[in-house]
Amino acid sequence: MTPEESLRGVQRLGLDTAPIIYFIERNVTFHPRCVPFFAAIDNGTIQAKTSTLSLPETLVHPLRDDDSARETAFRDLLLLTQGIATVPLSVPIAERAARLRADYNLRTPDAVQVATAIMEGCEAFLTNDDRLKRITEVRIILLSELEG
Repeated sequence: MTPEESLRGVQRLGLDTAPIIYFIERNVTFHPRCVPFFAAIDNGTIQAKTSTLSLPETLVHPLRDDDSARETAFRDLLLLTQGIATVPLSVPIAERAARLRADYNLRTPDAVQVATAIMEGCEAFLTNDDRLKRITEVRIILLSELEG
């Protein structure tokens, strides 16, 4: 399946941290698979949602490496991109995350990201974590399963 085919029927897309990192850092394997998703966000075809948890997850390495350009790129994408909403953790999202952790034995960051997508009405969630494939509450799109 191509990235474009995976977006059929999707108006709101949840974003996990990995695709954001792959896109900004131009990961050799996964950047080409991410481009159609971020192009659709940029042209307004889809609206993306991600948790504020994406900030510490994306900024830690640029901060460690004292790489202000990379840090700015992540901040700009997450906080200034019109088609991406960075959603704060709320009580309803936290409670849904707890349910997801209980049902699927997820790590807290994964549960928060998926819960954010669900609570924000996303039809799909873009990730590269195959452990999330068993979630049934939202369609999971795995970058590793897409044609690149």
